[in-house]
Amino acid sequence: MARQSFASVDNIQTLSFDGLLADFLRRQNSRIILRGLRAISDFEFESQLSHINKMLDGNLETLFLPPSHEYIHLSSTIVREVAQLGGDVRKFVSPHVAEALLKKIS
Repeated sequence: MARQSFASVDNIQTLSFDGLLADFLRRQNSRIILRGLRAISDFEFESQLSHINKMLDGNLETLFLPPSHEYIHLSSTIVREVAQLGGDVRKFVSPHVAEALLKKIS
């Protein structure tokens, strides 16, 4: 679904991997990690991950991105629950993601 979501964006690749993120980034010749933070409560865990990745590879840098105000309380759990209860999730996710979610819960 991520590949489909970003298919029209030329400078984004969607890749999957097994193992440590630090090892994967080294193989990709990358050194930047972008992580989204919904709430300040996410920061503690994400900060721990950032420090571990930095210890595994001193060249890695993590950048934290806050969401727009309209999405700050949105989570995959909430989107799934809205879908399971018959709500319209198209305003929260891409059309093909909404379709796949509805297909999975039906």
